Amino acid sequence: MKNITFFLLIIFYSTPVLAYLDPGTGSIIAQALFFIFASIGTFYSFFKNKIKSIYKKIFKKETNKKNIN
Repeated sequence: MKNITFFLLIIFYSTPVLAYLDPGTGSIIAQALFFIFASIGTFYSFFKNKIKSIYKKIFKKETNKKNIN
């Protein structure tokens, strides 16, 4: 009961905070989002290429065996 009363007091009797976000903050957020998407794309392409090379090695060996026989 004390927790509910405490949270209600905080919500209803709080004063406004006059915060200011300058344009530099927006550019930092945009750079962080760009970095996240670029990292995801790089991670995906790296493992996609690794998997492709593994499959190429497997199927190349099988075709060589068929050509020898």
